[in-house]
Amino acid sequence: MGKLKLDKQTIRANMGDVLLLTAGAIITAMSVYFFKMPNGFSTGGFSGLSILLGKIFPSINTSTFVTVTNMLSLLLGFVFLGFGMGWKTIYCTLLYTGMVNVFEWLHPFAEGTNLTGEIVLELFLASLLGAIGAALNFKSGGSTGGTDIIALIVRKYTNADISSCMMVADGLIVAGSFFVFDAKTGLCSAVGMLIKSYLVQTVADGLNRRKSLMIITSAPKEIIDYITKNLNRSATLWDAHGAFTDANKTVIFTAMTPYQAAKLKDFAKTVDEHAFVTINQTSEIYGKGFLPFKGK
Repeated sequence: MGKLKLDKQTIRANMGDVLLLTAGAIITAMSVYFFKMPNGFSTGGFSGLSILLGKIFPSINTSTFVTVTNMLSLLLGFVFLGFGMGWKTIYCTLLYTGMVNVFEWLHPFAEGTNLTGEIVLELFLASLLGAIGAALNFKSGGSTGGTDIIALIVRKYTNADISSCMMVADGLIVAGSFFVFDAKTGLCSAVGMLIKSYLVQTVADGLNRRKSLMIITSAPKEIIDYITKNLNRSATLWDAHGAFTDANKTVIFTAMTPYQAAKLKDFAKTVDEHAFVTINQTSEIYGKGFLPFKGK
C-alpha cells in the first residue's frame, strides 16, 4: 500500500508539473508572438535574437528563426549534456516553439501592425506574460530552452558566472535593437528587459509563497494531530519553559501554505487560548513537500 500511495503521489506531482509547464510554455509563446514580435521588442534570449534576425532577413518569418534557434539549442544540449538538461526543458522548448507557429497560423499579423495599437500597453503585456510564463516553468523545474540550455553547457565546462554571462548576452541583444530597429524600439526593449527581470522574481515568489509557524502551547498533542491528520503536514517540537509564567510549554515548528496556516492559527486558539503563535512569510522552503534542493 505504501508503494502504491507513493506511486500515486508521484503521478499526481508529475501531472501537476506537466500542467504548469504547459501553461508556462503557451503563455511565453503568447508573449513572444502577440506582443514582442509585432513591435520588435528584443528583450534578450533567443526570442530577442530571432526578432533581430527576422528584421535583418525579412524574407524569412521571425517564427521560423524562433524554431531554428531553439532547435539548435536543443541539439547542442543533446550533444554536450545528453539528457542532463531534463525532459521538462525539452518538453517546454518543443511546445513553446510549436505554439509560436500555431499562433502565426491562427492570427497572422500584417507588416507594421500589432494587436492593440498601444505600444506602452503592448510592452507591459509582453513583460507580464513573459514573466508569468517563465515563473510557471521555473516553479516546475523547466524552461523554454534557448539561452538556458547554453547556460547549462557553459556551466558544465567553465567556471564562468552564468548570470553575468546571460546578462551581457541579453544586453547585447537589446543594444542590437537600437541599430536594427530604431531608438524607440531599443528603449522599449531595454525597459521590457528590466521589467521582466523584476516581474519573474516577483511572480515566482508569489507562486512559492509559504508560511512558517512557531507555536508555543500547553496542548501540543491536539495541535500536532491537527497538523498531521487534517492538514497532511509535519512538524518539529521541543520542550520549553516559560520565563514569565514558569510553566512547562511545547514549541511546535511547521511550514505550510497560507490557507493552511490560517486554519492552524484558528484551531490552536480553540484548544489553547493562551497559545502564542508567530507566522513568517517565506518563498523559499526546501525539503520534502516543498522546493527540491538543487545540485549535489
